[in-house]
Amino acid sequence: MKIYLASPFFNEDEIEKVERAENILRNRGIEVFSPREHEVRDAQVGTNAWSEQIFELDRRGIEECDMMVMLYYGTYSDTGTAWECGYAYGKGIQVVVVQLGENSNLMVHEGSSTNITIEELKTIDFENFSKKKYVGEMF
Repeated sequence: MKIYLASPFFNEDEIEKVERAENILRNRGIEVFSPREHEVRDAQVGTNAWSEQIFELDRRGIEECDMMVMLYYGTYSDTGTAWECGYAYGKGIQVVVVQLGENSNLMVHEGSSTNITIEELKTIDFENFSKKKYVGEMF
């Protein structure tokens, strides 16, 4: 199984959580594509060429995965991560949402295959699980 790990990684907390998820999944023997590990930081950052390169790399990563795990911070969320989730859903790829925030946007949780905590990432059976609906404040 190959999982695309969608997550923002713009501050220390987000980096710590995405690294934790990468480690949990890999310790379970799962192949992980994490955009954080493929980001190119060089003189090209911010240029159209850099943007196109990163977009294509991540888009292919989504299309080549069996499933997506999205680290979701609720209505505060990275627009790139939200786009990745929607693209996966549109391609028929199941999205497992790891809820890290205090609330949720209905488009994210209704479009997901299940909603779990980061602790549940350690034990979820990715090949056989029931949909767990989001419970909490939603918009």
